Amino acid sequence: MGHFSWIDGSIVGVYLLLTMAAGIAVRKYVGKVEHFLIAGHQMDLYLGIASLAATEFGVVTCMYAAQNGYEKGFAGATPGILNAVAMLFVGLTGFCVKPLRDAGVMTIPELFDKQFGSRVRWMSGVVIVLGGLLNMGVFLRTGGEFLVTVCGLHAGYLEITMTALLIMVAVYTILGGMLSVLVTDFLQFIVMSVGLIAVTVLLLVNVGWGAMVNAVQTNYGAGGFNPFVNETMGWPYIIFNLMLNMAAVLTWQTTIQRLLAAKDTKTGQQVYTRTSFFFVCRFLIPGIWGIAALATIPAAALHGNTLQAMPMLLATTVPVGLMGLLIAAMLAADMSTDSSYMLTWASVIYNDIMGPFRKTRWTEKRGLLWNRSIVAIIGVFLLIYGLWYPLKGDLWTYLGVTGTIYLSSMSTLLIACCYWKRANNWGATAAIIFGATIPVAFLVVEQVPATQHIAKAIGPYYSGIATYLLAGAAMIVGSLLKPQNQSYQKAGQPI
Repeated sequence: MGHFSWIDGSIVGVYLLLTMAAGIAVRKYVGKVEHFLIAGHQMDLYLGIASLAATEFGVVTCMYAAQNGYEKGFAGATPGILNAVAMLFVGLTGFCVKPLRDAGVMTIPELFDKQFGSRVRWMSGVVIVLGGLLNMGVFLRTGGEFLVTVCGLHAGYLEITMTALLIMVAVYTILGGMLSVLVTDFLQFIVMSVGLIAVTVLLLVNVGWGAMVNAVQTNYGAGGFNPFVNETMGWPYIIFNLMLNMAAVLTWQTTIQRLLAAKDTKTGQQVYTRTSFFFVCRFLIPGIWGIAALATIPAAALHGNTLQAMPMLLATTVPVGLMGLLIAAMLAADMSTDSSYMLTWASVIYNDIMGPFRKTRWTEKRGLLWNRSIVAIIGVFLLIYGLWYPLKGDLWTYLGVTGTIYLSSMSTLLIACCYWKRANNWGATAAIIFGATIPVAFLVVEQVPATQHIAKAIGPYYSGIATYLLAGAAMIVGSLLKPQNQSYQKAGQPI
């Protein structure tokens, strides 16, 4: 049973009221679609840093990073290190993100329209939404499981918890859009940071650093510290994660939305460089929680579900008062992630999937109504999907595979759009088809009992590496097969 008391409930209640009030208060500043989706290109540096950090740390992040710590030891933080390196490189060099922000677009597919045409823009929108919604489909269930376990609630409350979480987030996101997201993200970043640091200090005092290191050494040997010799990781894991994280930094829609909302290109790049170290912390801090669970909770007690190790530890370790702060911090993390993700996919549906079907320019009022409706529909989908999809394997790998559905092709298209004059719509179409087909096929094969052994034999890492390589090859071959076409403008050049 958790230590969740009326004191903790009061802390959580006050926090939720403040967040909802702040999120709803800014709705009066939303008069245009541009305000709703990208805050009118007015986001400054520090708000951008807080917002990106809060968005990219949700309960789902905490759960998969802790699971990595429990199953892989300190080596489990490898994806976070690779992510930080990729962010630092892109922020310092402006690779792809400079021409993208200079173009003044609201989404990545809008940029592709200039070089590859409206059909590629529409296809890009479809795979972004497909990959994004499948990726986000497990967020609600994971967040609900965390809260139910830590608070010591009956498992039957999971669905109610998921639904309540979704409704709270949907209300202020539907009303205030990106402005609400930025304001609430700032609050959530502060609460989240205090909660994470406090719980980490508590675990270091209670469990002890030495006990954690010994647990990793005993269970995983050198592989618990070195990803290259870890039997569940090795070169394929590292190469796949390097490709995945580089592609995510360039084209993950929630990250890009911060770049496009920035007041100028320089601010956008600085958000990348200054948030980069946080991406190590977002893996390392929950990873330490997972390692603390490894040192105290035997695998037999988990019945094969290592995702529950960290919440079980917190339920029995965190005292009254701090428990309220922890739940508020996790709710903060989850709400900022869910709101940003819902808004992000809504912007692509409105801007790039529905865009070609709008024969005349819509009024701002009609555009806002549609955007708000799309956010609500996404919320309903997430609730339904989260209730029935059975997760196979570890959570981080599932997110990597679903993300690859669009990251593989969108990163290929973006690089080609910015730096290769011969790139055209044939190559772009081929890259999108190959990039989406392989991960979707892997997910299907993994779920069908008759073919699960094939998925195990190939593994998600080789499948992922093949996807990125084939998407790149398809872009090159497809573009070279078609005669050079000068009809579309180069990205970043005046039209």
